[in-house]
Amino acid sequence: MLGELNKREIIDLLERQFIGRLGCHADGETYVVPVNYAYQNNAVYAHSGEGKKIEMLRANPKVCFQVDEIDSMFKWKSVILWGTFEELKGEERQQAMQGLILRIMPKTDDPSRAPSHAISSSLYDSLIVYRINIKEATGRFEAHGE
Repeated sequence: MLGELNKREIIDLLERQFIGRLGCHADGETYVVPVNYAYQNNAVYAHSGEGKKIEMLRANPKVCFQVDEIDSMFKWKSVILWGTFEELKGEERQQAMQGLILRIMPKTDDPSRAPSHAISSSLYDSLIVYRINIKEATGRFEAHGE
């Protein structure tokens, strides 16, 4: 059976997962990249170093964000969000970063090691922390024999 996820099911999926794909578009180019994230209060929080993704997000803050939960070819859930990128500063940045650390670090196979993307390294202060303010969300699923 194919179907649509309701709002509660969409939120539940976003809260369970921690890796999504961020889609951005600027200057005639589309770019999709996986990111670690935390979902809270109708927003997705993430971080990044300077680079192509941040340049594109600054040029065009309208984004798409996609998250999956796949058990098999015939049992999966998928959510697509549309929203707006916003860089965070000051106390808001610190709170979002703390939330990301609490969400992501337990998912590592060795919590004593810092991930390669500098979430807890000396590069911490140069990270860009951002929020995607969700404007619209849809979700689909497939499940057979349930």
